[in-house]
Amino acid sequence: MNRISHFEIHADDVERAAKFYRDVFGWKIEKWDSKEMEYWMVMTADKDSKEPGINGGLLKRPAPITDKACGSNAFVCTVVVEDFDAVAKKIVAAGGTEAMPKFAIADMAWQGYFIDTEGNTFGVHEPMKKM
Repeated sequence: MNRISHFEIHADDVERAAKFYRDVFGWKIEKWDSKEMEYWMVMTADKDSKEPGINGGLLKRPAPITDKACGSNAFVCTVVVEDFDAVAKKIVAAGGTEAMPKFAIADMAWQGYFIDTEGNTFGVHEPMKKM
């Protein structure tokens, strides 16, 4: 199989984006010490976590987005959360916007899409509790 092992978030304002993802999801985001480029490491869980998922990076957008209404222009990552509604409120409070309202996926999960402070689309996914 060819698994995704890393993601990158492009930002016009890297510090603003880092604050957004720290505030909403509690990710650890730290500047990587490199003379070649400005790059920030994104840790979505502790290093020895057994929770499934991947870590990534955050960097200055290499080229401007020409049309904010173009839809996604890269892979859309989805974040699994315990409480969709609580996270949706945090997203809006942190400067994000709703792109597609919460909807049910066949008695399996709640899903929705948002746009971060940099114009990037991402998903939020809450597995439904089994009764």
